[in-house]
Amino acid sequence: MEEARVAASIIRAVNLALKLLYRLYRLYSGLRYWGGRRFTRPGLAMLCALIAAGLAGIDPDLSASYQAFALLLCLMVVAICFAGLFSARFSARRLLPAFGTAGLPFRYRVVLRNLTGRTQSGLTLLEDLFDPRPSFADWRAVQLAEDQRLRSFRVGPRRRASPFQRARIKEAVIPPSPPHEETEVEVEVTPLRRGVLRFNGLTLARPDPLGLFRAFVTLPLPQTALILPKRYPVPPIALPGTMKYQEGGVALAASVGQSDEFVALRDYRKGDPLRHIHWRSWAKAGKPVVKEFEDEFFVRHALVLDTFTDHQHGEVFEEAISVAASFVCTIQTQESLLDLLFVGPQSYCFTAGRGLAHAEQMLEVLASVQACREQPFRTLESLVLSHVGLLSGCICVFVAWDDERRGFIEKLKRLGVPLLALVIVEPGQSKSLDPGPLRDEPHCFHALETGQIEQGLGRLK
Repeated sequence: MEEARVAASIIRAVNLALKLLYRLYRLYSGLRYWGGRRFTRPGLAMLCALIAAGLAGIDPDLSASYQAFALLLCLMVVAICFAGLFSARFSARRLLPAFGTAGLPFRYRVVLRNLTGRTQSGLTLLEDLFDPRPSFADWRAVQLAEDQRLRSFRVGPRRRASPFQRARIKEAVIPPSPPHEETEVEVEVTPLRRGVLRFNGLTLARPDPLGLFRAFVTLPLPQTALILPKRYPVPPIALPGTMKYQEGGVALAASVGQSDEFVALRDYRKGDPLRHIHWRSWAKAGKPVVKEFEDEFFVRHALVLDTFTDHQHGEVFEEAISVAASFVCTIQTQESLLDLLFVGPQSYCFTAGRGLAHAEQMLEVLASVQACREQPFRTLESLVLSHVGLLSGCICVFVAWDDERRGFIEKLKRLGVPLLALVIVEPGQSKSLDPGPLRDEPHCFHALETGQIEQGLGRLK
């Protein structure tokens, strides 16, 4: 009992320490964001000099530090006071594209109208995104993952950008805006992560006469853009598999299949599409009669995405989604179907090809995929096995390679499903992976290391 109480006390102390660090993180990141926007580069340099002079002033023998501190403080106060005198009225329209791609910069225009009676010049446009700072649970998960990486002595490159930073947006210089006229500004944004990029508003900034501190005029302008996953080039792959009979045929896939030749008439059965009803026969027989067509056979592949990870913002999970998106854009679905299978709050199956959907729609789905923590891996296994009778082949993208996943591949192999298994791993871990059930088919198993995904995909055959 005593040991349990001690352990509980230690856990509470650790949680309190983590919460304190989280609050300090939010405070520091908020001050850094505010200071980086409010102060110009000369202003930041003067602020650092002011702090250094204040610290040096602790020594009473350094009288020059007092003088420097007083001078710098007066200049900073004057700059802040001048900034408070700035006022202007503008209206704005943001001509934002509906989609972007993670890692690829894109540009859009902002139309500003000067609502004052004088020309406004010397302005800079800043975009205001929604607060990207994470919840305590997400922040703690990222810190624990980084701590595990350091303790395991992994030599892979450390993430340079914060996993919670959504985009980098360059400041745009606004040309002189005549009174009551419109001015166009071009803005460049580089999305860093997939998902919804939320804009909160615009900020117009003008530095004080000393060029140290900037005054702001904020315009609320909420808007969103969907950022699609990063994609890699994938070489042409001869996916294995033969045509399979698809129950429902034309009704399932619009105009898919080898033939839509009329065969005979039969009584209506529940689930038959209305467009197959033979209206003249219904009028004669007094009951629904439908046209029966030749059975449909065509190629259908599954793209299985493993979402079962504790690291929602981890690089392995993000790269797995990018690999899946790369296959979505590469596999030709003009003559076949492609099923995207994954598990989130529930099990999902999205089908593209043959008029059902397009690759762009699948990319939109992948842009919003989240890690699954509430359900076991066997949920995905059950989803795939329920479709296995329709599949010509299966591409699996895994975020881990453990007994559950090896057992899943073993089941698919016993059922005779042609496979291509891709496992996303941390740098340096690919050589230690055992292909398991695919040991006798090395061309069907590939470990892709983060940071070298493009090179790994280039080796596929």
